Amino acid sequence: MATTPATAAAIAPDGLVKDRRRTNRLRRRNTLIGLGFIAPNFIGFAVLTLVPVITLFYYALTSWNAFGRATFTGLDNFARLWRDPSFWVSFWNTLYYAAFHIPLTLIVSLGLALLLNRKLRGVAFFRTAAFFPYITSIVAIAVVWNMLFSPDFGPINQFLRFLGVANPPGWTASAAWSMPAVIIVSIWRDMGYYMLLFLAGLQTIPGELYEAAKMDGANAWQRFWNVTIPSLRPTMFFVTVMLTIGAFKIFDLILVMTEGGPGQSTLVLSQYIYQKGFQENDFGYASAVAIVLFVICISVTIFQFLWNKRRDA
Repeated sequence: MATTPATAAAIAPDGLVKDRRRTNRLRRRNTLIGLGFIAPNFIGFAVLTLVPVITLFYYALTSWNAFGRATFTGLDNFARLWRDPSFWVSFWNTLYYAAFHIPLTLIVSLGLALLLNRKLRGVAFFRTAAFFPYITSIVAIAVVWNMLFSPDFGPINQFLRFLGVANPPGWTASAAWSMPAVIIVSIWRDMGYYMLLFLAGLQTIPGELYEAAKMDGANAWQRFWNVTIPSLRPTMFFVTVMLTIGAFKIFDLILVMTEGGPGQSTLVLSQYIYQKGFQENDFGYASAVAIVLFVICISVTIFQFLWNKRRDA
């Protein structure tokens, strides 16, 4: 039977409703599928990260030794921080470590990436060798480097004496040289990982940019400064953020290499949190120190994001 204009007008709304219902069902199904994929990760994040972080802010306002009920004390833990000399020692040691570890690791890893980005014989072996310390056991690294840094029998000081240094550093046995020793080891350990990130960034730079710069008469330094560095800005930003977070959270290397000593020369905030919380059972005070560390990390990260956004504008 032929469809009249009146009949078509009457049928059209029903067809639109059916299409809309079908679209809504498809949208709900896709939403449920998406939620099903992210639910395990979100549940794990909520249980293992979000809830502990929220709880941390509560316990920072209490006095709690992990047994019994926490006693609410308000801001007493933060007032105690202000008067705690050990906290300030760990605070300045953390800044000291970060101030040297971040730029030096950035420079060394970038230089290594530039060197190993060339077509050299055996380049794959050298890339693997540079990355290997990052996946090596931190305990093995600490034991080997402590032997290398031995003031009397270590090969490093023996080499320095061979060069004519009469009184070489005491390294991990010296309060003045223990932190530089830790920084050296941490740079050696981390440079391979960040080298791979820089290598990935270098290999995305079009070769035509370098050819155009050569045709304009740019030398090697000018090509590096005006082509390589601007092209690596996203990678460099990511590496800087990761280095910053890792530097402020340094714990394992110092714990197994120096245990915060000699004295408190390598005591950092993360280790101080561990001491107060798990060795002295003062979890309320340890939570307050952890919040300070959290505020430092988030503040520096936000500053880096704003700085990078301003440069890209």
